[in-house]
Amino acid sequence: MSAAAPPVDAPVARDATPPVEDRFAGRVPRAGWRVIASKELGDHLLSVRFIVLLIVLGLAAAIPLYFAADLIRAAAPQASQAPAVFLALFTIGSQDYSFLRVDSFVAIVAPLLGLAFAFDAINGERSEGTLPRLLAQPIYRDDVINGKFAAGLAVISLVLAIVVAVTAALGIFRVGIVPAPQELLRIVIWLLVTIIYVAFWLAFGLLLSVVTRRAATSALVGFGIWFLVVPFGRFLVTFILAFLVPTTNELSDSNLAAINIHTFILRLLPTTLYNEASTVLLNPSATFASTPPTVGENIQVLQQAPTLLSLDQSLLIVWPHVVVLLALTVACFAVAYVKFMRQEVRA
Repeated sequence: MSAAAPPVDAPVARDATPPVEDRFAGRVPRAGWRVIASKELGDHLLSVRFIVLLIVLGLAAAIPLYFAADLIRAAAPQASQAPAVFLALFTIGSQDYSFLRVDSFVAIVAPLLGLAFAFDAINGERSEGTLPRLLAQPIYRDDVINGKFAAGLAVISLVLAIVVAVTAALGIFRVGIVPAPQELLRIVIWLLVTIIYVAFWLAFGLLLSVVTRRAATSALVGFGIWFLVVPFGRFLVTFILAFLVPTTNELSDSNLAAINIHTFILRLLPTTLYNEASTVLLNPSATFASTPPTVGENIQVLQQAPTLLSLDQSLLIVWPHVVVLLALTVACFAVAYVKFMRQEVRA
């Protein structure tokens, strides 16, 4: 007797093999960049590079702090009742050497952090032969560059926070002035702007690491451009503009137009943007970041009574500078990201 046939509407057995994307979804971590970032962060914190840069940046802030503290202590009878005295620790330096100020030294030395932690991020892995093995791991390719950038930015933020905190603590100990909450908030915002400024140099160093094959080449190009842009960029641009768009001391619309052309071209340098933002944030009496465009507005500024701006008023002045610095950082990182994703990596 033959077996009974299955009913017509009985379910037909199907292949239980899951789709390809479901099989590999559990093997590729969703946050692979965090794995790369944590590994890079540990390597950075235990490296000699981190300790050396921390000491260099600390000395860069301690030397002008020594001059600023002496000047404030000498003028203590007149400055005891003045507002925003604590912020003067970051903006007052030697009378003979104007660059011996905490904000000026940080603007010069801090970009070295970004270049130092990024110039060999990709080509260092390539020269050691570890980049193909790294990309063979179950992570996405962009997790590598994202993780390295995140780790570098975290280390830079840590170094800058330590230096600013130690500077403020030494200022309180040496001068004996307790900062007001508004002054502390200004310092915190200035620290955030400094991190954005250094992040631009980190993204630029990462770009050099992607487009060059050797770490020595990217280091030479990166530090050479830093040397031309940061210490001497303003001098070189001003020297060239003095021949192309000359200015005088007279108060006229044509002269003010030439001065504004100088200001616009100088603001193409990230150092100019950062220095102007630092001046407004650390000096509440700074009511503008550039020369007014007309004679009437210039006269109004000259006739304006000295006043202190609130924090929100200062932020209204510097937010264009911060937006441009962010745009430059995103642009450099985007170019490095696209270049890295299109590169061929051979074992």
